[in-house]
Amino acid sequence: MILFPAIDLKDGRCVRLIKGDMGQVTIFNDSPADQARRFVAAGAEWIHVVDLNGAFAGKPVNGPAVEAILAAVSVPIQLGGGIRDMATVESWLAAGVKRIILGTAAVKNPALVREAARAFPGQVAVGIDARNGRVATEGWADTADLDVVTLARRFADAGVAALIHTDIDRDGVLGGPNIAASAALAESVPIPVIVSGGVSSLDDLRAVKAAAGSGLAGVISGRAIYDGRIDLAAGIALLKG
Repeated sequence: MILFPAIDLKDGRCVRLIKGDMGQVTIFNDSPADQARRFVAAGAEWIHVVDLNGAFAGKPVNGPAVEAILAAVSVPIQLGGGIRDMATVESWLAAGVKRIILGTAAVKNPALVREAARAFPGQVAVGIDARNGRVATEGWADTADLDVVTLARRFADAGVAALIHTDIDRDGVLGGPNIAASAALAESVPIPVIVSGGVSSLDDLRAVKAAAGSGLAGVISGRAIYDGRIDLAAGIALLKG
């Protein structure tokens, strides 16, 4: 199981939000590239990156920061936020991003997910961001009349590499991940699921690992790593052990 340390980008900086609220921002590093190097020094094998401004704008906004991360480290990067068309998918993969995350596009343009997954096997993930079990889009500003499992099943045969399941109400508040919901999602489709939102301790990581048999393949953590609640090296070792 993989532990993905998270770099969320707002205005070129590495930040964390509370429940996706752009008005509740904590800046952790003015240099995302420096933060990426720190994660790799601690043993990170992947880094999860989100262009927060891009998620709201519907197009990439923090491109220079992403490019700086790609130049700074050699571990694979998965990137989401503002990726809404094939040209942007192709551009980021050509730039060195290993895996693209499609979230809003998965709801509003599912054909794009299928096209991208066919063109780039193993390099396209679907981000499923949920509020009370319903799918949220546009940087979590809107909630669709669509439940998480229904959306996931639309892509069961599309060749998607992973589903990234985020419980918005837990994101950034360190209250523990919604393992039950993520595990139920994993059991509903033949696609590996990555847990996101609320991870706050090594005990949370142990609990996710204990549910690996349901199809959970990884965990994303941000604030808990920045705050020192999770030692990244220890977390990686725990999930790999």
